[in-house]
Amino acid sequence: MTARSLLLGGLLALLLGGSGCSRVQPHLELPALQVGEASFRATVVAYTGNAVVGGNRVEVLLNGDQIFPAKIAAIRAARKSVTYAQYVFEEGAPAARITEALAERCRAGIPVHVLLDAVGALAIPTEYREQMEQAGCQVVFYRPIRPWTFERANERNHRRILVVDGRVGFTGGSGTSGKWSGNGKQDGYWRDTDVRVEGPVVQQLQGAFAENWLEATGVALGGPTYFPDPVEFKGGVDAQVVRSSPAGGSAAMYTMFLLAMASARHSIYITNPYFVPDEKMIETLIQARRRGVRVVLLLPGAIDHNLVRQASRGGFGRLLKAGIEIHEYKPALLHAKTMVIDSRWSTVGSTNLDRRSFALNEELNLVIYDPGVARRLEQVFEKDLSESGVVTYERWARRGLVSRVLELLAIPVRDQM
Repeated sequence: MTARSLLLGGLLALLLGGSGCSRVQPHLELPALQVGEASFRATVVAYTGNAVVGGNRVEVLLNGDQIFPAKIAAIRAARKSVTYAQYVFEEGAPAARITEALAERCRAGIPVHVLLDAVGALAIPTEYREQMEQAGCQVVFYRPIRPWTFERANERNHRRILVVDGRVGFTGGSGTSGKWSGNGKQDGYWRDTDVRVEGPVVQQLQGAFAENWLEATGVALGGPTYFPDPVEFKGGVDAQVVRSSPAGGSAAMYTMFLLAMASARHSIYITNPYFVPDEKMIETLIQARRRGVRVVLLLPGAIDHNLVRQASRGGFGRLLKAGIEIHEYKPALLHAKTMVIDSRWSTVGSTNLDRRSFALNEELNLVIYDPGVARRLEQVFEKDLSESGVVTYERWARRGLVSRVLELLAIPVRDQM
């Protein structure tokens, strides 16, 4: 193990064991809604802040094979500005190519703002940062860990944002690292989903970046370089960006997920790598199943944090007995974070279904009100299911002693996961 790996591991242990334990505002009762109703949209907007806007084009991107070429092409086409926020930025061919593309635009005189989380991007090679800075890029670390800020060490910027010229945007679950190379079907690599968007909703992505950039630097980005006028309509998709900032008291993301689950009438398809839901979310999923909704969870067969996996698996029994289907993806490490409801509503983003995302991290999801995009994500979901193993209650009940011990060890730090 390298010194850097030891440092990362030690810091993770401190993060899990230290800092205050933030809580999510309890939701005791949810309204009776349906995803297809106008009142559902209005209710989600009321609790999340951003309007649902039309005129967008949304393209689903799968794994490094699709994600990185699309991002690099967009960066190289930049003529006015590039804003880029990333949680993970590590050594590897994708990161090297992104670094070079950003540096090239800086050398061409395009303003480029790079915001990296100080914990997630701790392993960024020095040469990548120097290459960007020497080319004229602004590279800033979000909430560096210092003795006088350690009480906020748990509050990370987990958002993934790339906006080019204020008109083309990307978000999703992917990091910038060699781990995200390939097609999502190779052992040792990661399976992920991002989206490329054009249209009015890109301004909401840019607004989320500007919010974090202001906190990190004190500089407010604005004007036509970042928010061009007129806004271009590019397609027929209605969408909104939901951003959550628990440090500022926001429970927008948690509320959005609960409202969507409670409004399902036919199906809930969830893909998520860190599934450690609280009691209210478990209850909401079980109630949906009792209404006759098909609830299917697609989770990792292996994960980078085994304690998190065991904390997740410890709660499988109750879900399985309620009739909720659970599948574990086998070919690679599943990291995609998507949900599709009733074949007409979907979301893709950075948010895990755990306390860390809802109570600690800055998170961002694109929410899409469009049957076409929902069907595309369902196709991806079904393909992933075909390469996954089914978890039955009988198989879960026979899990070994080591798994049971790890489940117990996870209990004290469950609120920090």
